[in-house]
Amino acid sequence: MEITVVIPTYNRYELLKRALASVFAQTQRVDEIIVVDDGSTDNTAQIIKDFPSITYIYQENRGVSAARNRGIQKAKNEWIAFLDSDDAWHPQKIEEQKQFHTDNSEMLMSYTDERWIRDGKEVQVPKKYAKVGGEIFGACLSHCIIAPSAALMHRSLFEKYGYFDEALEVCEDYDLWLRTAFSEKIGLVNKKLITKYAGHPEQLSFKHWGMDRFRTQALEKLLQNCQDEEKCALVRQELLKKYALLLKGARKYDKMTDIKFYEKRVENYNDL
Repeated sequence: MEITVVIPTYNRYELLKRALASVFAQTQRVDEIIVVDDGSTDNTAQIIKDFPSITYIYQENRGVSAARNRGIQKAKNEWIAFLDSDDAWHPQKIEEQKQFHTDNSEMLMSYTDERWIRDGKEVQVPKKYAKVGGEIFGACLSHCIIAPSAALMHRSLFEKYGYFDEALEVCEDYDLWLRTAFSEKIGLVNKKLITKYAGHPEQLSFKHWGMDRFRTQALEKLLQNCQDEEKCALVRQELLKKYALLLKGARKYDKMTDIKFYEKRVENYNDL
C-alpha cells in the first residue's frame, strides 16, 4: 500500500516545517510527499532546502481546492493522504491507517479522530464532532466531521465522485466528503492521530462568516442528480434548517437582498 501525502500551503513557511516534520516522524513513512505552494509570498519556496526529498510545486494563487487537486493529479500512488500545512500528524497515524485498510480491504477511505490546540492550549472537541464509521452520510450533513488532515483515500474515489470543488472558497472538504459518503462506507480509526491548530492568522475557517452559506451550495449540488429518495429527503431537511438559520441572520442585520433570497428558499423547501 503506497501512499502519497498532499500538503497545500499558502504563506505558512514556519507552520509547514512543523507539518512536514510530523510526516517524516511517522513510524511507517509515506512513499511520496507533495507540497503545493498556492502562490506564497513568504519564504515557503525554501522548504525544498529544508526537506530536499519532497516534491515542491508552485502555482499562482487559486485556493486550497486547486492546490489539493494539483497534488492529487501529480501523485504517483493509488492512495492519497492529506495534511493541511497548519496541522500535524501523530507518529503512528499512517501505520494505524495502513493496518485498518489491510484488515478492511473493501474500504476505500478512512479517517481518524483528532486533537485540537487553540492559541497554544488544548481544547475539548465539541460533541457534535464525534466521529463515526461506516454509513456516515447522515452524520456529515449538518457540519464537517472529517478533517482533511485525517483523511486517506484511494484514487478511484476522485475518478468516481470528482475532486475538490474549486468554486468553493471554504467547506470544500465538507462537499467532497458528502459526495463520497452518499455512496461509500468510510472507515474510522478511532484514535486521536492528528493535531489541528487554531488561532493563527489567515485560518480559512475564521475568514468567512456564515459557513452554512457554503454548505448549502454543497447540499444543493447533491440534489441535482439524487437517486436515493431517503437520502435526498435528509438533504432537503438539512437545507431547510440551514436556510432558516441564514434567514434569521439576514433579518437581524437587515440584509434585504439576502432576506428575499432565503425567504424564497425556505418557502421552496417547506412546500416539499
